[in-house]
Amino acid sequence: MTATPPAEDRHATTEARLRAALTARAARITHRDLRREDPPRGRAWTVRALRGPGLAALAAAAMVAAVCLLYLLPGSPLAPAPVQPARSPGISDPAPPTPPVTTPSSAGTPRVVRPSD
Repeated sequence: MTATPPAEDRHATTEARLRAALTARAARITHRDLRREDPPRGRAWTVRALRGPGLAALAAAAMVAAVCLLYLLPGSPLAPAPVQPARSPGISDPAPPTPPVTTPSSAGTPRVVRPSD
C-alpha cells in the first residue's frame, strides 16, 4: 500500500505543475501568434456560394411560370368563367302573357269577330 500525501500537498503539487505548464506555453507564444489573420484573397462569390440562391430563384421562376400557364390557358381548371355584361339598374317589364291556345271544336261553326270602333 502506498500512503497518499495530505490534501494540502496534492493541491500544491497540482498548482505547481499547472503554473509550469502555463509558463512553458506562454514562452512559446510570440507576437505573430497573436496577430490577426490576413484577409482572404481571391473571388468573393464562388460558384458554390451562388448555387443555392441561383437554384432558389430558378425554382421560384418555374412556379410563377406554371401558375401563369395554368391560369391563362383557355380550358384550364383555373381559368375564370366569362361574366355577363352589366345591365342598367331598374325594374324590367315582365314578358307579356301568351294567349291561351284554344282548339276549334268540330261541332261549332267558325265566326269572325270584328274589332269595335
